[in-house]
Parts: sequence; structure tokens; C-alpha cells
Amino acid sequence: MSTLIIKDALIVSDHRQITADVKIVDQRIAQIDGDIPAPGKARVLDAKGRVLIPGMIDDQVHFREPGLTHKGDIASESAAAVAGGITSFMDMPNVKPPTLTLDALARRYATAAKRAHANYAFYLGASNDNIEEIRRLDASQACGIKIFMGASTGNMLVDNRDTLAKIFSDATLLVAVHCEDTPRIKAKEARAREQFGNEVPWEQHPLIRDAEACYRSSSLAVDMAMRFGTRLHVLHLTTARELDLFEAGPSRDKHITAEVCAHHLYFSDADYARLGSLIKCNPAIKSESDRQALMQAVVSGKIDIIATDHAPHTLAEKQQNYWQAPSGLPLVQHALQILMEHVENGALTLEQVVNHCAHAPAEVFAVRDRGFIREGYFADLVLLDRNAPQQVDERNIRYKCGWSPFAGHTFSTSVATTLINGEIVYDGSQVIARHNAMALDCTGRAQ
Repeated sequence: MSTLIIKDALIVSDHRQITADVKIVDQRIAQIDGDIPAPGKARVLDAKGRVLIPGMIDDQVHFREPGLTHKGDIASESAAAVAGGITSFMDMPNVKPPTLTLDALARRYATAAKRAHANYAFYLGASNDNIEEIRRLDASQACGIKIFMGASTGNMLVDNRDTLAKIFSDATLLVAVHCEDTPRIKAKEARAREQFGNEVPWEQHPLIRDAEACYRSSSLAVDMAMRFGTRLHVLHLTTARELDLFEAGPSRDKHITAEVCAHHLYFSDADYARLGSLIKCNPAIKSESDRQALMQAVVSGKIDIIATDHAPHTLAEKQQNYWQAPSGLPLVQHALQILMEHVENGALTLEQVVNHCAHAPAEVFAVRDRGFIREGYFADLVLLDRNAPQQVDERNIRYKCGWSPFAGHTFSTSVATTLINGEIVYDGSQVIARHNAMALDCTGRAQ
């Protein structure tokens, strides 16, 4: 048995702050107390002056493996994640080939077991013709079912109402949805092509993929979930209007929940002039008033989870024109630092960041024994140093794609240490390959 004592940490968990020690035995938290003596062979980690939080559970990433590994892979992107304080991730099905069968899903878990630095789970994708696979799925096999109700191609774009009704009525797991109305977007794209040709200004992106396109799709998803009693999670909200579809309250009490991503809380349409394609994503970053409304919805509890939608592309791919440059940006290494900027400026509290990044994902996805700093829980922990600013540059960017929209920016807080299942996997300067990550158990009850 291995023992680690974290001394004098400011612990933020369960909506409170306390200064205490944490004793970790093997993979789990054995004791939380004011002054825990260290046995002879115990390791001791001095955390005085630092903040100890449960690791972020990121419910939406695109780590690109299999089939798109020139952009990123499970090993590279999970290493970036642990350096950013993310201890668990849930990976999306739009890889090559897409994850549309239980066999493909099992292969992804097998790959992650060998390559992931962080704990992992995967979604089964919905398509126009895999309803039998969806019916066979249970909570021991996936974190949820992902439906692209827009902004996808081929068989993964599911916008036929009859097909959607079958999925919503028959799904036994949480259904997570990307909501944009494809017909409206295509009409807007046609007008933009007529007006601008290939040189569409980046500022047009939130006008092409506008608030109405989002609302039409997200309102349909909510209507179907209410009709069929489906457990629904709406991903990456971007507009003030969509917030009318959701209610404030504890995540564990809701049947319909919502997510916002760190970049939609940070950027607005004013940033396209400076960053252009680097912040092109779907759904689009929209107005400052939308950004402020999303922030207020986080504070009020209308929005449950803050995630990344980490979606790396090579810089060469992103430097193409509007029609060719893919949507998505890398975020897992810097998401917690982004949110700590909001803590520093008073927009969020530490308790709110922990709730939306750790507690709520554990509750919404029924993740067993994670997401809180509690005795008996797995020791997925992050030490934050609020007195150690960190500048983002090419020397410390860990994404396989090698770039970040935050290059040159200095964050006020740095990640000092990340522990996964009781082991230090990031020491503030390097990722330590422990290979002790586990598949998430999403069969738990409300925390």
C-alpha cells in the first residue's frame, strides 16, 4: 500500500472551503482532517498557499483517435489535459470510422486502457440506421449517446424527426446533443457565398451559424425529451435565447441539463478580428451580450456543466479560407486557467468553478466515486497556484497540433500538481507516465 499526505491545502469541495490535510492510501482518499501525521514511509506534499480541488471531468472532447491522429491522439491530448487539471474525459464518436457500434465502442476503450493519461469514457454515436445498437447499449458500456442534430456530415447528421423520435424514445442512457438547424445554416451559407465568394470574413461565422439556428434545434431536442421522458444533456450552449429552455437548480435533481464551454464564456464576436479562424468553432462564438448571459446562467445554475469541446486541427488546416478551415480549437490544457481568470475578476467563485467542472459532471453522468474531495472517493485531485502566473508559448503548449488561441497570454493561475487515482501524473513541469488511468464507472447514483 502507498500513502501520500497532502498538507495544509485550501480544499474547495461540496460548496465550501476548508484548510486541512488529505491522506491518500493507494487510489482513494482515506482521511481529511486538520493535522494528519505522516507514517514513516508516506510521501508528503506541501500544499500550503495552494488550492486543492477535485479534478475537472470534461464531458466533451475530440481526441481524434482513431483515424484523425495527425491532429491529436488519446496519448497526446490526455497528457495536455492532465497538465491542465483535467483528470477525466468523455470522448466523442465522430472519428474515423465513427463510433456507431458496440464493437467500435469497445475498441476505443481498449485503446484508451493502453494510452490514456487521464480517466476516460466514450459516447456511442447515433446515426440514421443504428437504432438497434442504441437499444443494446447500457451504462456499463458508455457515458451516453451522442446525437449531432446539425453541424455534422454523412450518416452522423441526424435531423429527420422520425429517426430522432425513435432514438429519444428508445435510449436508456443519457442523450447528449449538438444542436444547430442545418437547413437554416445551409441557406445562410449560400447567401454568404454569393456575397463574399471564398473570402468570407470570419466575423460572418456567428451570423451564418446564428442564434436562430441554435434555438430551433435545441428547442426541438428539449421538446422531444419532455415528450419521451429522455434523459437529455444539451451541449455547448452559445446564446441567451436558448437559456429560456432550462431551469435553475441542482444538477442531480434535473432530467434536462445544459453545458457551456470555456471558450464561449471567454471570447465574443469582437475577437474574430484578432484571432480569425483560430476561434472558428461550431456552434459559433457569438455576441458579448450572449457571453454575459451564459456567464449569468452558470452563476444561477441554469447551466450545469462547463466543458471544453477540445477539438484540435493542424495550424495549416486552420489557415485556409472560411469554407476550408475546419471548426474547433484546442482547450484542455488551458480551460481551468481560463475559468480561474473569471474567479480573479469576480465573475465566478472557486466553489462555482468546482461545482460546474467536477461535481455537476459527476452527478449528470452518474460517475461513481469521483468529482468530489470526500473520504472513500478516488483521489483525482488538482493543486492550483494562484501566485504563479504562466505565459502560454510554443515551448509549453502540449497539444499535438502545437498551437493555442491563447499564445502570448499570461494566465494568473497555474496548475501545480495533478493526481489521478492517488498518483501524481503532473508535477507542474512535466507529465509523468503512470498509466494508472481507469475507465469511468457511469453506473452510480446521484452524489
